[in-house]
Amino acid sequence: MVRHIKLTQDQVQNFVSVTSKCDFDIDISYNRYIVDAKSFLGVYGLDFSKALEVSYEGYNQELEELLSRLAVAC
Repeated sequence: MVRHIKLTQDQVQNFVSVTSKCDFDIDISYNRYIVDAKSFLGVYGLDFSKALEVSYEGYNQELEELLSRLAVAC
């Protein structure tokens, strides 16, 4: 599944905390940069002025709720 989100620096810690609880891989990317969404430093190093793409194959209710709150229209 692929979702597009807008993230701020203040939301990174919560985002990484939620993704770390998932037992499946989650990537977050923009342009050609792809990082592990469970890595605080990796996510924090992204450009927050752009919409980010979250890719994953699995289901976690808390993750779905978070991504719904952060979602942007593409």
